[in-house]
Amino acid sequence: MNKTLRDIALVVIGSFIFAAGVNTFIISANLGEGGVTGLAIVLYYGFHISPGLTNFVLNAILIGLGYKFLSKRSMYLTILATVLISVFLSLTHTWRVETDNILVNAIFGGTCVGIGIGVIVLAGGTTAGTTILAKIATKYLDVSTPYALLFFDLLVVLISLTQIKLSSALVTVISLYIGTKVMEFVIEGLNTKKAMTIISSQPDEVAKVIDEKVGRGLTILNGRGYFTKQEKDVLYVVISKTQVTRAKRLIRKIDENAFLVIHDVRDVYGNGFLIDEH
Repeated sequence: MNKTLRDIALVVIGSFIFAAGVNTFIISANLGEGGVTGLAIVLYYGFHISPGLTNFVLNAILIGLGYKFLSKRSMYLTILATVLISVFLSLTHTWRVETDNILVNAIFGGTCVGIGIGVIVLAGGTTAGTTILAKIATKYLDVSTPYALLFFDLLVVLISLTQIKLSSALVTVISLYIGTKVMEFVIEGLNTKKAMTIISSQPDEVAKVIDEKVGRGLTILNGRGYFTKQEKDVLYVVISKTQVTRAKRLIRKIDENAFLVIHDVRDVYGNGFLIDEH
């Protein structure tokens, strides 16, 4: 229940940041955007149709077409994000920050969009639209979600050339790239994991303390020393970055001579880790 409430809160926060960023920095500078929101902005520029309404209708269609590619939980969060983004786009439609430098709007707009989408994805949802297409590409083509999203967004930018100048479209590409990097940092940078390989003369005691006091399960591999030819148990565990110091301290208390290798891991799937659906 606590995790569900946390995820809902993240979706609310992410949706608001996304919508506020689009109105405050993107639309106020007559820039384009990627995905369904980008199409909604094109219709707004050309026909003055509310971006909130267009965003909701188009996303509802895409959710209907792509629901089978999302888990039930992800689908619920995606529907929530779609509704909230549409509502927040309408509520913040008068928010404007007009600067003398269009790049300022592009930087802050891209940052807000990246943070918003990243937080929503971090909770397990999507912003529907091209994000659903990006998740399908990630699932079947094994490409990064942020870069798959960037590809689809660039297609929308080409369409936006019907309503905005080429110079504005080029600045929009900069904004999209910034958004992609920010989203990548939020999704991966705030979910950093470390892998620990441990060789100890007391493997059972080390495994027990890691399991009970750090809260992570381990895998025990069979190993053999090259020079000694002795059979050894090799422990392997993936933990969060914040747990590394505690784990090292606990291991040293049991075996000061334990051989410990710590290295970064980029993606972790399953067993309670966050990025198991992307």
